[in-house]
Amino acid sequence: MKTVLITGAEGNIGGGLRRNLANSYSLRYLTREPVPGLESTAADIADLDAILPAFRDVDAVIHLAASATVDAAWKDVLHNNIEGLVNIFEASRQAGVKQVVFSSSNHAVGGYEADGVPEIYRRGSGVMVGIDAPLRPDSFYGISKAFGEAVGRYYSEKHGLRVYCLRIGSVLPDDDPRSEAITGGPGPFWLPPMTPVQRLRRYAATWLSHADLARLVDACLRAEHIAFGIYYGVSDNPFRFWTLDNARADLGYWPQDAASAEGLE
Repeated sequence: MKTVLITGAEGNIGGGLRRNLANSYSLRYLTREPVPGLESTAADIADLDAILPAFRDVDAVIHLAASATVDAAWKDVLHNNIEGLVNIFEASRQAGVKQVVFSSSNHAVGGYEADGVPEIYRRGSGVMVGIDAPLRPDSFYGISKAFGEAVGRYYSEKHGLRVYCLRIGSVLPDDDPRSEAITGGPGPFWLPPMTPVQRLRRYAATWLSHADLARLVDACLRAEHIAFGIYYGVSDNPFRFWTLDNARADLGYWPQDAASAEGLE
């Protein structure tokens, strides 16, 4: 059984992966602070010496720890998503880790969505953003995720790490793309204003269920024939505008969940 370290294990995505991967892997955790009820190494990822012990005898790393809000200030992005991210790859290299699954983000290419609102959320919009599309980050946060993909490529080619960058869509705390908590407000602040129906279509396009996320990460951890890859993390949604072609071909990732299109056509 592989030993897998999850950084940022205390967050929304980390919690879902802890629940869904616990039976398949020996999991370890790295958190910023001690978490009641969770046995973890607590350290600031911007401190390489402090985090190195967590990487000993680890086969693979799932790197989630970051300043995760789209409007994060540059100083926080720099500390966590730039300096901290490089340390994760360097600690992996020094410890002899074989694989890193990096939580990138759709915000690395968020400009395509922003330009397409609201038509991009309709079935048959004609928009399908591929892996080869030029980067179009929509924020300092998005810039940091694009940077992380470049760092992953470097460590793959220079140091032989197998690296999988996941441009994750909308992973929701209650795992419900029709949740009133998500769709009842003004909508994502980084996008143009939308009607309630348009907001529902948006999450019917971008939702990634906790179970599908675990399937995608599990596929990465088992894909020892791939040296480096960038994949969109999204369920098989009716209004999806990110490609799944290479995730299916490279990893055998076939999402089992899809947001409902009922009443949204």
